[in-house]
Amino acid sequence: MSIPTEQPTRHSLRRQLREARRALSRLEQRQASLGLYRQLAQHPNFRRARHIALYLPNDGEIDPQPLLRAAQRRGKHTYLPVLASWPRTHMRMQRLLPGERLQRNRFGIAEPRPNRARQRPLWALDLLLLPLVGFDEQGGRLGMGGGFYDRSLAYRQRRKRLLGPRLFGLAHECQKVACLPLASWDVPLHGVITAQRRYGC
Repeated sequence: MSIPTEQPTRHSLRRQLREARRALSRLEQRQASLGLYRQLAQHPNFRRARHIALYLPNDGEIDPQPLLRAAQRRGKHTYLPVLASWPRTHMRMQRLLPGERLQRNRFGIAEPRPNRARQRPLWALDLLLLPLVGFDEQGGRLGMGGGFYDRSLAYRQRRKRLLGPRLFGLAHECQKVACLPLASWDVPLHGVITAQRRYGC
């Protein structure tokens, strides 16, 4: 069921949706993670992709780790975001090796120890699976507010011919809204996948 959005501010909507996903029980989170795996593991974009970037869950985000493990079993290259030390508003995608030990970044999120030799530009990925706070069926995405993904994908606004990866947001159904108030810098998604449905995919 969509949360009503009668012209809410982005800040208030972000707070409301974060509370909704954090309210999910551990059992609900596990079930959602498995449902997400079933929705995406046989999706043509996932099956064809050789270079896939994902994320590790935080703050109630839906957990894509079963997909990450499946991708590694199939011999795909998997990547996680790594925050840049400078400029601090940027991030890069770095290949994750099976069994690699991770460290906590300044937000407390696990990430690989930075290694530029294993980093890959976003335009050279095949599939990018993004976390989000809210989404609508028009491909709108509301993030956490740091702008890391929008800033990293800003090249898509400038270089239309450089297609880069397919962009799928991953979310719980409780994060869906009727229509998001979007900003000019927001990068639209190709689709959103939840444990129950694929939107626009």
